[in-house]
Amino acid sequence: MSVQVRPLVDRDFFTWLGLFEGYSDFYKSTLTDEKALRVWSWITDRNHELEGSVAVDDSGDLLGFVHYRQVPRTLDATRGLFLDDLFVVPGSRGNGVGRALMDFATQYARDNGLTQVQWVTAADNKTAQRLYAGVGTKTDWVTYEIEL
Repeated sequence: MSVQVRPLVDRDFFTWLGLFEGYSDFYKSTLTDEKALRVWSWITDRNHELEGSVAVDDSGDLLGFVHYRQVPRTLDATRGLFLDDLFVVPGSRGNGVGRALMDFATQYARDNGLTQVQWVTAADNKTAQRLYAGVGTKTDWVTYEIEL
């Protein structure tokens, strides 16, 4: 099976929605229609910073997605790429789909003159961490958040 990665387009909405539901379920987050439509509108709005791309197989079936945005890197006075979400359908994991999405994001960053690709994942997501250890470096940073 070959995997290609391309930007999301309007016709992908319903298939993307199924993937996004799987992603939300994986992280035990309730996905409402309102949330899904808002995220989709961000991705498809050329004036919004969030972008999205999908991995597709030879038949054009969507196997996974990555959502990303350019961010300032103040200590370097450069810009980087932050990966907000990366998801691969369970049946396609371990088949190079996640790697293809990461390679796409890295090439996107290079093509846009960005200096870093950064992301976070759940501490217990060992499957993703195996992929990430092969493409990047685990940092010493500790993440905090304040829910409002």
